[in-house]
Amino acid sequence: MGDDSDWMKLPVDQKCEHKVWKSRLNGYEEALKLFQRIDDKSPEWAKYQGIIKKFVTDSNAVAQLKGLEAALAYVENAHVASRTVGEVVSGVVCKVFNQPKARAKELGSDICLMYIEIEKGDTVQEELIKGLENKNPKIVVACVETIRRALCEFGSKTVTLKPIVKVLPKLFESREKAVRDEAKLLAVEVYRWIRDSLRPPLQNINSVQLKELEEEWVTVPSSAPRQSRFLRSQQDLRAKFEEQQAEAGSDGDCEDVADSAPQVDPYELLDPVEILSKLPKDFYEKIEAKKWQERKEALEALEKLAKHPKLDNGDYGDVVRALKRVIGKDTNVMLVSLAAKCLAGLASGLRKKFGTYAGQVVPTILDKFKEKKPAVVQSLQEAINAVFLTTTLQNLSEDMLAVMDNKNPSIKQQASLFLARSIRLSTPSTLPKSLLKPLCVALIKQVNDPAPEVRDAAFEALGTAMKVAGEKAVNPFLADLDKLKLDKIKESADNVELAGGKKGGGAEKVKLGSKAQPQSEAPAKPSRPPKKAPVSKEVSVAKKGKPGAAGGPGAKSKKPAETKEIMETELSVEVCDELAAAVLPASCVKMLDSSNWKERLASMEEFYKVAEQMDISEMPCQALVRLLAKKPGWKETNFQVMQLKLQVVAVVAQRGRFSKTSASVVLDALVEKVGDVKCGGKAKDALTAIGEACSLSWIAEQVVSLAFSQKNPKNQAETLNWLANAMKEFGFTGINVKAFINHIKTALGASNPAIRTAAISLLGMMYLYMGASLRMFFEDEKAALLAQIDAEFEKMQGQTPPSPTRGSTKRTGGQEEGEEAKEQEEEGGAGDMDFLPRTDISDKITEDMVSKVGDKNWKIRKEGLNEVAAVLSEAKFIKPSVGDLPITLKGRLSDSNKILVQQTLSIMQQMATAMGPSLKQHVKTLGIPVITVLGDIKNTVRAAAMATLNSWVEQTGMKEWLEGEELSEELKRENPFLRQEVLGWLAVHLPTMRSVPSDLMLCVPPLFGCLEDRNVDVRKRAQDALPVFMMHLGFDKMNKATGKLKPASKDQVVAMLDKARAVMPAKSAGPAKAAPTKPVASVPPAKALAALSKTQAPIEDSAVADPKKAKPGALPAKGKAVAGKKPLGKGKEEEDKSGPIFTLVPNGKDLRVKDEKSLKVLKWNFGSPRDEYVEQLKVQMAPCVAKWLQEELFSHDFQHHIKAINSMIECLEEEHEATVACLDLVLKWYTLRFFDTNTSVLMKALEYLKLLFLSLSKHNYHLSEQEATSFIPYLVLKVGESKDVVRKDVRAIMGMLCKVYPASRIFPFLMEGTKSKNSKQRAECLEELGCLIGFYGMSVCQPTAARSLKEIAVHIGDRDTSVRNTALNTMVTVYNVCGEQVYKLIGNLSEKDMSMLEERIKRSAKKTPASTAPTPKQGEEKALPAHSNASLLLKPSNRVQPPIKLSQIRLNTLVQYQQAEPSHVIPVGEFHLDLELLEQLESDHTSDELPDLVQHQLDNLLDPVIIPEPKLRPVPANFDELHAGPPSTINLVISQVASGDINTSMQALAQIDEVLRQESRAEVMVGHIDQFLIATSLQLRLAHSTHMADTRLPKEDIFKLYSCAIGNMLTLFGVARLAREASMGVLKDLVQGLVTVLLDPRIEESQEGQQLIRSVNMLLRRLFEGSDQTNILSALLVLLQDSLLSSAGSPKFSELIMKCLWRMIKFLPDTINRLNLDKILLDVHNFMKLFPKDRLRQLKTDMPHRTLKTLLHTLCRLAGPTILDHLSLIEDKSESELEAHLKKVVKSAKTERETAHTVHKSKDAEVLGEIFKNISSKVNSKEGLSKLWEFKQRHPEVDLASHLKKLPQTFQTFVEHSLNTLCTERGDKARIPSPTTGVGLDPTPGREELRPSVYQERLKILRQLHGLENTTKPQQREDEDKRATLLSKPPMTPSSSMVVLQSKMSQILHNRQSQDQPRPQSPSRPTNPDSASTGNLADLMKRLQKIKGNQQ
Repeated sequence: MGDDSDWMKLPVDQKCEHKVWKSRLNGYEEALKLFQRIDDKSPEWAKYQGIIKKFVTDSNAVAQLKGLEAALAYVENAHVASRTVGEVVSGVVCKVFNQPKARAKELGSDICLMYIEIEKGDTVQEELIKGLENKNPKIVVACVETIRRALCEFGSKTVTLKPIVKVLPKLFESREKAVRDEAKLLAVEVYRWIRDSLRPPLQNINSVQLKELEEEWVTVPSSAPRQSRFLRSQQDLRAKFEEQQAEAGSDGDCEDVADSAPQVDPYELLDPVEILSKLPKDFYEKIEAKKWQERKEALEALEKLAKHPKLDNGDYGDVVRALKRVIGKDTNVMLVSLAAKCLAGLASGLRKKFGTYAGQVVPTILDKFKEKKPAVVQSLQEAINAVFLTTTLQNLSEDMLAVMDNKNPSIKQQASLFLARSIRLSTPSTLPKSLLKPLCVALIKQVNDPAPEVRDAAFEALGTAMKVAGEKAVNPFLADLDKLKLDKIKESADNVELAGGKKGGGAEKVKLGSKAQPQSEAPAKPSRPPKKAPVSKEVSVAKKGKPGAAGGPGAKSKKPAETKEIMETELSVEVCDELAAAVLPASCVKMLDSSNWKERLASMEEFYKVAEQMDISEMPCQALVRLLAKKPGWKETNFQVMQLKLQVVAVVAQRGRFSKTSASVVLDALVEKVGDVKCGGKAKDALTAIGEACSLSWIAEQVVSLAFSQKNPKNQAETLNWLANAMKEFGFTGINVKAFINHIKTALGASNPAIRTAAISLLGMMYLYMGASLRMFFEDEKAALLAQIDAEFEKMQGQTPPSPTRGSTKRTGGQEEGEEAKEQEEEGGAGDMDFLPRTDISDKITEDMVSKVGDKNWKIRKEGLNEVAAVLSEAKFIKPSVGDLPITLKGRLSDSNKILVQQTLSIMQQMATAMGPSLKQHVKTLGIPVITVLGDIKNTVRAAAMATLNSWVEQTGMKEWLEGEELSEELKRENPFLRQEVLGWLAVHLPTMRSVPSDLMLCVPPLFGCLEDRNVDVRKRAQDALPVFMMHLGFDKMNKATGKLKPASKDQVVAMLDKARAVMPAKSAGPAKAAPTKPVASVPPAKALAALSKTQAPIEDSAVADPKKAKPGALPAKGKAVAGKKPLGKGKEEEDKSGPIFTLVPNGKDLRVKDEKSLKVLKWNFGSPRDEYVEQLKVQMAPCVAKWLQEELFSHDFQHHIKAINSMIECLEEEHEATVACLDLVLKWYTLRFFDTNTSVLMKALEYLKLLFLSLSKHNYHLSEQEATSFIPYLVLKVGESKDVVRKDVRAIMGMLCKVYPASRIFPFLMEGTKSKNSKQRAECLEELGCLIGFYGMSVCQPTAARSLKEIAVHIGDRDTSVRNTALNTMVTVYNVCGEQVYKLIGNLSEKDMSMLEERIKRSAKKTPASTAPTPKQGEEKALPAHSNASLLLKPSNRVQPPIKLSQIRLNTLVQYQQAEPSHVIPVGEFHLDLELLEQLESDHTSDELPDLVQHQLDNLLDPVIIPEPKLRPVPANFDELHAGPPSTINLVISQVASGDINTSMQALAQIDEVLRQESRAEVMVGHIDQFLIATSLQLRLAHSTHMADTRLPKEDIFKLYSCAIGNMLTLFGVARLAREASMGVLKDLVQGLVTVLLDPRIEESQEGQQLIRSVNMLLRRLFEGSDQTNILSALLVLLQDSLLSSAGSPKFSELIMKCLWRMIKFLPDTINRLNLDKILLDVHNFMKLFPKDRLRQLKTDMPHRTLKTLLHTLCRLAGPTILDHLSLIEDKSESELEAHLKKVVKSAKTERETAHTVHKSKDAEVLGEIFKNISSKVNSKEGLSKLWEFKQRHPEVDLASHLKKLPQTFQTFVEHSLNTLCTERGDKARIPSPTTGVGLDPTPGREELRPSVYQERLKILRQLHGLENTTKPQQREDEDKRATLLSKPPMTPSSSMVVLQSKMSQILHNRQSQDQPRPQSPSRPTNPDSASTGNLADLMKRLQKIKGNQQ
């Protein structure tokens, strides 16, 4: 009892696992009760998931029984039960089915069935099948019985029969009778479901058993079996089934609810047999042997193997070719018969897999029907019948049509009979009109054949077609047959028995159609053409002129006769006269040939009236038109009479039964008059009327032939113009393209331009119907002519052919054509290709060529491929019969030589274009192997394969590719490249299909496998493809397919399916349903910048959202149907559009830049956008853009683009940050719009871009390099747009670009634009270049001014006048900027060009007088821009004058000042100049020099010193106004900083200095810092390389320039906000320039240079402290890297850069939180990648290695282990040793921290011990004390007292006294920065004190300013000026007192500016800073305090 009490206290789940069986029994009982009462979603179920198997495998029989009951309840109720199926069913099979108790077996079986019910049938069946192999017969019997129960209850839809049928023969062979008996019961149950399909697999069992089975099968009821138990997913079906049973009562008829058992094909139950390896080794040798006996042996061996009912898939190409050779060429008919049987066996065994070879053998078999022996014919019939079952009638139609014209009657007869048999096995859906029409036409020809057997076969085929497709479909083609033949066809149709006893699609279908048209079906879907049966019937019959067969009044037409060709014999003149006299008045006839033109005119008027009123049946057309030819006839000289004659011809043709005979009478005359000025129009009308009567196809051919037989060019041109218009009106049906091509080629070669123009226009019209294939006919034409043709084709691109308004097609309303087009689209063919004349090249594909292509030598193979390509190129358009070419090319797709593979793919693309839609029949043979090539490891091969695949799909459509197992087999290949390419391809093409073949379901299991592929790209592509598959297959089917997956996999896949379900696209509704969107086109585009989104977007949105309002008139029913459905989707659409349109993706832009740099994606660089660029952009935009917006952006309808742009305009300001985050993608999308031909979209795009750049400028955003390079080149293309309104907007955008991207970077893009072939673009680019140079100066010219100007000067000799003028104007602008230097820069010009330039410069000089002051009116005129294009300064707001002249005014002022010619300039435009300033500049000749210092005479140094301030130029009164507008003025001033003229640059620097010094105005520089620093760096470089080397320039001026530049930057880097704005690249250039100054020996040698070097050192220090720490650190790292890489670099440069880095490392503890560690580590990674450890050690010095190591150690110490999280920007961490080094440092840091304390203590103790030992020594006492004092200074943290305590008291006192004495004597000293070592940076930034020499140096400067220094140098004044300037800048010392002092000194200088009375100088004593003593320090401080007090 004690034991019982122990386990009874346990929880239920623990009881179930207890070792005591009673405990388990109790646990099972309690679990059973628990399972029956808890909820199916309860978490309790999960507790038992792991132990449920133990319930069924319990070792105790009693407990096991109860455990089985509990397990059954668990499986029935638990939601997690499906996860346990494998282990539980396995346990049931092994541990339950062997139990003696029947109850246990029954429960085990019930558990298995319950698992089936919860959708786990596949796993259960798999475990039960495994159980059949168990050695225990009891288990086998129980498994068989369970399988039988499952099949009986759930049916063959749930239980898969194939594995069961496979094991049945083995069960019948069992020794155990019980097993055999149970197998027999199972076989009977299987037979009940699949009937006779079970017989073939069981044919080989024991005959006695088979006989018993036959007897049992006879007793099986004939009624179809029904499932009695349903899956959980079928519960709705179960409810209906039970309800039906209840209603039916005892009858139990529930056929409508429970589907009958599916028909099982016996073929599917068989295992395939592999026979290729079993062929005799010498098979191919024997089959080509000369002896027929050997050939027979080979065929017999093959026949034996081919008898297997199911063959394994493989490459049967060689076997099929061998059999084809025997059938086609063997003379022994017995062998032909044997080969045919082998072929039939292969086709039957392979089924659909044989379809690849069907196209090769069918032509050969058809041709062999010429044999007359019945045995051979029968074998051939069996073979071709078997082959047909493997393919489609569509694929074989070309081959059958080809033999229909054969001369041999036997071939024609057998072809027709085969066609009849094929049609009998078809359905109406597989017999589209596009296929039925050519077949019927060919059969109708055979109906009239003289051979009776041919006629009978044709009747049978037509009758079969009528039976299958219905009379409605076939009757239109039988219009010309007489009644007798029609009756015979109908009789044949009545006798036809279709496959499976089905009825045809004739009258029965029409009845069904008429019944199934209630009112609810009124808005019929476009995908259901049968709904329009009555209409199409009437139309089709009327079209063929059989009004009696229409069956309704609706078929009657006004002129039923004109729809049928009128046949008429030629009448004699006498007969014509009699007939005409009978209908015309005698006076009319008599006066026709009168000599008086007025009488002839009256006669013709009467003639015309009579013809208009004449009855159709009485009008003798031929007689009337012949009468018109009566003298003078068509030579009539009076144009009025002639016009009436032509009108009469038109009326007679329109109203009468006008035949081709009648037309032939007048055509020649009409063509002669087509070119007549007065009568041409009437002649064209007459031709059009005849075209309506006799068909355009006939008359067009006649008219063109007649026109080109004449010599009149006007007639030829006008004939071609008429034909182009006629094609538009009549459509293109029936036009003989080949007949026109030669005439058009003749016209293109004509000397008369009108003929050429007309021919090109006609080609444009033909292009609408034929597409790009038309161009192939003209590839041999001259390049210039071809360019004109291409231009015409480009105009037509995107347009659709207009619906016909004349001819028979207009009366159908385009309905039939629409249906045909729809059918063609579903089939995937391009209907226009059928217009092309095709060549049969089968005879050119010789055996020699084929053998060459298959040769072992790659060179011979290449030669063979070249020959194939040549044949295709020569033929241009080919028929599908290409002999053995497909199989031959297939072999080359797997060639080891990749070049040959690519060449083969190129040939296949050529083949696709040449063959057109007929390519379908080669899809299986040659198309599917292309998919295999997609798995190639080489990118180029894969790209070529994808291009080939797309070109084939363009011709064939997708249907052929999806049929069969081939595609799914390819997806099963575990090749990541192949999988991702195929899935991406399917994701693109499947959405365009209306419906897909059922075989697409075969691709679902491989698709699920791809979802779990190891390759991330494959998984992503598979996820993208899921919604597309689901769109066609449905969620339920795909969800059911997951049942075969493993539990873990299934959960993941089902989750992905649910996600895909949410984003599943709508099914394609088919083409040409754009009627509701047409009204949107009426919305006008934006006309001005003011008309923005708020006013326009709602209009356009409403136009799209509400079709009822959009359409002005009544639309057809289709439009209404769409409009009716629109509101349903409207709510969802609005809901989807509620969120933001752009998504901010962190680091998204950086990652895209990286991908582009690493060539992971295509670089945005193209001549015209290809599909891969568009797809790439689409993929990149997906995470950044709202889904609905992306659909709009990448729609094919331009209206959607306009909607998208409106939305972007609305959200521009609200979502500025997100817009900037994906700005690169937005700009790329707009570049695509630049290639659109739609002006509305283009204007809208430009409108948005203007707003965008305005916003970017306002937010001070600067374009990145990648954004600029992917946008600006394409904007430059639009500069030369032909439309003025577009050019105007592009100019405005170009102007705005300069505000967000440096003008110097824009310059090269414009230079590239000047190389365009478009003269307008060249001119506009040159004009833009002139504006840039005029506004920004010569510094804008990149890469150098000389190179740029030489390229510009080339255009002076351009052919185009506007380009020449613009180039000259630009050069004049350059001349105005740099003067005579322009001639040096442009180099040698031709004499003519140089004279033109000089003349233009002279003229421009005359136009700008400088001596007189103009009036305000003259000033305004003068301010007008010299060029019409002043885009660089345009602004969206209204302005009076473009400020292009601002720079010119400043430049002119400067020139006038230099020439000392005073003048006045009146400021105009938006930005006003200061008149006082200009007057001062004009009058003051010395204003460009720094002002004189005010001299003071001081009696004593201790007197208050008044510090003078340099005489700076006063700030202009209107300076605020100058800077209040856009930053154009700042841009101008900054551009002058980089000027080559020193004075100009210094003036610009002075202006900027004024701005920077005043806090209120310093904000103006925000956004211009990079620009300013670039200009300054350029000036530093210019001074170093040019000015210093120029001996003509005084060195003082150069040092002034240096001082001004450095002073400006000192001020700038003192303003925190401005300093942090400097970018990394700019800082790099700046530091490089400054360090170069430090290293310049020319500066170091001069006296002024020492002060300059100090200033540079101060600037560097301030730069390091004030700029963005990440940028400056990155800049230094890149500089160090570049200096080490450069072999020409100075070692000292690298040394100084490393010193700078050490300085930055000292700042790190304070700046670590402001650093972007990711970027820093990326730079270090790049450095270490270029300089690995080994390479660093090879350098002459180890300083770089130590520097880098110190940097990393410091970063690790400060950031800790988290530094390893900052490696995100590094793509491949293995490329450098950074990560390993960081890990090592982080690891060692911990150990170091632990040991550091101990080490320091012991080390300090040792050092102090040594020092104390020295102190205690008499000899070294002083030295020891000195060392102790120094130690204390170095290590203030060390506690000396603790160490001294250990020593004697007297020694302690001595040491303390000595230290105090030393402190008094020495004091703390700071180190002086070395002026010559480069960067003399103070290593103790925290100190407030400075050494005396510093104060003495400052005092020296003050003394010099006050004239207290003796100097005799002539440059004394300039030196003082320089020093004053340097002094006026804030010092770099951190001392707060000195900062205050310096600011006060600056204030004094400013206040003293107006004082201009000099004071006498007094001699002063020079002070040597190096000899200063400690005592002087106090005195010096007192003096400075007095100076400070005096100023206060």
